[in-house]
Amino acid sequence: MNNLQSVRELLSDKSKKILIVSHVNPDGDAIGSCMGLYHYLKNSGFENINVISPNAFPSFLEWIPESEKIIIAQNQTKLSGKIIKEADLIFCLDFNDIARTEDIASIDHHPDPKPHFDFVYSDVESSSTAEMIYEFIHSLEGNNAINKTIAECLYAGIITDTGSLSYGCNNPRTYHILAHLMETGINGEKIHRLIYDTYSEERMRLLGHCLSQRLRVLPEYQTAFIFLTSDDLKKFNYKDGDTEGVVNYGLSIKGIFLAAIFIERKENIKISFRSEGNLNVNILARKYFNGGGHKNAAGGNYKDSMEGTINYFESVLKIVSKDNFKALQGLEYNS
Repeated sequence: MNNLQSVRELLSDKSKKILIVSHVNPDGDAIGSCMGLYHYLKNSGFENINVISPNAFPSFLEWIPESEKIIIAQNQTKLSGKIIKEADLIFCLDFNDIARTEDIASIDHHPDPKPHFDFVYSDVESSSTAEMIYEFIHSLEGNNAINKTIAECLYAGIITDTGSLSYGCNNPRTYHILAHLMETGINGEKIHRLIYDTYSEERMRLLGHCLSQRLRVLPEYQTAFIFLTSDDLKKFNYKDGDTEGVVNYGLSIKGIFLAAIFIERKENIKISFRSEGNLNVNILARKYFNGGGHKNAAGGNYKDSMEGTINYFESVLKIVSKDNFKALQGLEYNS
């Protein structure tokens, strides 16, 4: 944000071709922040704006205004490549590392953004990237630039990335922002229903399967985890986003401070971590599982069978829990 004037100058030319990019397996914050920025730029007079997601986003986000215009790179490889090559300005939202460098701006609330961007707006104290998009727009043009459509997108991002205001939202500023979003006329109750009350029957049965058949509790490590094999996913006709939020159920168990979910993919095991208090799963994901994220929410992957991955995870728990998880109490580690 120290370079706000430079960004303002970049945005003064309305003929620029602008691209907004989300991370792989986009969640509500990724889609909400991308579309919130999209609508702001559209309202500002830009006519050539594209949003690209590496792969499909969850169906419970399809209500977000004009989300049907999001280009799924996995399905439209040539078109995506052409748009990226021709873009004058690229915004990368809700992730902190990218190999490509052109005219790139990054807005993100994950720790340790990599130095591959021309401009970086990073704030790990923000509840979400959607909250930061609000601050970005507010800094450029003030509150009046945020209309109902933009507010719906940003509200969805904040609500989903805080688990309906159950974590990562102790900053009063978050609630001030939510209040202003509500003042634009959005229906917060309706948005909540669209996100959380539109599950398919198969998704509900998958959740039941997770809790009754695939939940393991390790009280000696204050840990609970859920695992899903490729056969499980096929059995319940898995769709993108069907496991969103499932990892959080482990933290609902008394005495559990670390929760994980392991999902079998073709190339590896996808892993999500959640924690409570000062237990830093960002370190856990970065150091042991080729990933990263936030202090209390992170993800990674491991190239092995499900059984091998679980065995490795339990061996890691033995290492980090020797002294009550003190190995994960700091914000940094020496790799």
